[in-house]
Amino acid sequence: MYLYKERWRFYPGGRLSAHLLGFVGFDANTLTGQYGLERYYNDTLSRDAGGLRQNFFAEIFSGVKNIVQSKRGAKGDIITSIEPTVESFLENTLAELQDAFTAARVGGIIMDPENGRVYGMALAPSFDPNNYGKETDQSRFGNPLVESVYEMGSIIKPLTIAAGLDTGIVTATSTYYDAGFLTLNNKTISNFDGKGRGRISIQEALNQSLNTGAATVALQLGKDRFKEYFKNLGFGEETGIDLPGEAAGLVGNLESGRDIELATASYGQGIALTPIQTVRALAALGNGGYLVLPHVATGIRYRTGISRSVESGSDKKQILKSETSTEISRMLIEVVDKALLHGAYKMDRYSIAAKTGTALIANPAGGGYYNDRFLHSFFGYFPAYDPRFIVFLYAVEPQGVEFAATSLTAPFMSIAKFLINYYEIPPDR
Repeated sequence: MYLYKERWRFYPGGRLSAHLLGFVGFDANTLTGQYGLERYYNDTLSRDAGGLRQNFFAEIFSGVKNIVQSKRGAKGDIITSIEPTVESFLENTLAELQDAFTAARVGGIIMDPENGRVYGMALAPSFDPNNYGKETDQSRFGNPLVESVYEMGSIIKPLTIAAGLDTGIVTATSTYYDAGFLTLNNKTISNFDGKGRGRISIQEALNQSLNTGAATVALQLGKDRFKEYFKNLGFGEETGIDLPGEAAGLVGNLESGRDIELATASYGQGIALTPIQTVRALAALGNGGYLVLPHVATGIRYRTGISRSVESGSDKKQILKSETSTEISRMLIEVVDKALLHGAYKMDRYSIAAKTGTALIANPAGGGYYNDRFLHSFFGYFPAYDPRFIVFLYAVEPQGVEFAATSLTAPFMSIAKFLINYYEIPPDR
């Protein structure tokens, strides 16, 4: 007879929050965190050989008492902001989205724009951390929401317009002549349909998501002020979220000094951002103009029974004037109420500020962009003038659909209505 002593971590939630939690595995003879929170907080969460290997998130997922034994020097257990019911709804919505459009990947983030608390973060396809050894594609273990960068497309336009509002160079009613295209540095950019609208307001350019409108604002700002605003919004640097492997983004085009790169960056092409970086910047539109610190952990519960908060209310930096935040929110409400699928998703009792994005995917081999591969994105926050949540969704290479308004509006609205009901958010209009 032989007796073997095994050590493992059990995840009672199964696939729930798999990319966020990560998992532990053996590094030589040591069981260590390999991905996600397990890796980021490995020193805090590591345990000695005795006792059960119960998941440190057991209380979050199943309500059972945490029975993990700490080793000497370990700080304790991590308390997170993740709400399992919200996370589950997000994951189910993403799974349905992926099935509907056979996308290579879909993902979503639900965050409180006031303080950066992440209530939900998920991707599809996912994996089961209890059976990660059966997964043949190890790239699935990573978290593209913090590790991968994408050219986000038109969801960046509100940031460009907000910079124009903030400096006073434009208002919502300012007009420009839209010929349908602009030629800069011997290169031509055009609207999504190649058509001109003639004399048009900045509000209407946002409603119709015209590339020429965002480019016009950026050109009026000039390369230095435009770069300053985008850098202040955190583009080109890590957000500091407590997850491993965060990328800083690729924003070299902001340094080029050429008008063509300035113009394309204004509508989210030519610069590549992580989803969490994008959410952080977009949250500033609705929270009074502040850049917040996205985070998952809210505290540490020590083995002595004492808990300590790891949140800091001082991790906020004002980038936009509060008046700018109010005005761009009003403009984005009009986008939803009047323009988004012709106002079909307007909510009578709740104001929602939102914008879609449809971006061409770069061809790393041949340069330029694929003509038939797109990244769809969608963000929205609500109630718009005092938002409880910002929701971000994206889909990589969805099939059989060209525009994000078609693929992502319904999933976003489903999540928004769920959050409104679940948290009993009072109506604001």
